[in-house]
Amino acid sequence: MRSFLNELQPFLKQFPDHQELGSIDNIYNKSKVLYLGMELQRFDEHKIDNPNERPLILWNHRWEYDKNPESFFHLLYRLDKEGFPFEIAILGESFKTTPSIFDEAKDKLNDRIVHYGFCDQFKEYAQWLWKADILPVTSNQDFFGISIMEAIYCGVYPILPKRLTYPELLPDIYHSNHLYDSEDDLYEMVKKSIQNIATVRESSMVDWIKKFDWKIMAPLYDKVFNTYI
Repeated sequence: MRSFLNELQPFLKQFPDHQELGSIDNIYNKSKVLYLGMELQRFDEHKIDNPNERPLILWNHRWEYDKNPESFFHLLYRLDKEGFPFEIAILGESFKTTPSIFDEAKDKLNDRIVHYGFCDQFKEYAQWLWKADILPVTSNQDFFGISIMEAIYCGVYPILPKRLTYPELLPDIYHSNHLYDSEDDLYEMVKKSIQNIATVRESSMVDWIKKFDWKIMAPLYDKVFNTYI
């Protein structure tokens, strides 16, 4: 919302006439953020209560450059070199142009990879989320992060970049354990999560994430839309 509103004035000033600069305040005064609604409860029927022997790190995003897979896999290379016990499930959709680091990681981390590629069936995708333990997020941009919210709902422990939208989305009580400032900070938080995997598996943010289910969000959308009819 701020990105849009802040760019309105320089955008409108490009026009030779009828710039309508006075409309900016009108738009600002009636603007608000409505977060996405999600069908979270559909994950419930595929829940698996079967902890892995080793901590399972998850990637469940598109295989594209804006998700910054380089930082994600370099984090795993570092953990692998240090000899920490972990496995990796690499989910998500790939397209014609896929960052080469996915092939590189498949080769370098082959003995740690328990799944590699898109899940054709929702059931399989959901079950991997329920199995996973840790979700390090390295994206360059996210305005919400549906795949991240789905993983959190399934009990995965997220470690998220402070530079994106997550300080706004997450309640303050979660900030110190789930938000990082730098790649070294990310490494230390993931390492600590692996070392304290029992505590990680006992933690849950499900009560917070439930508010994004459509059963909660749909009435909010209806209320806003009805206000402007």
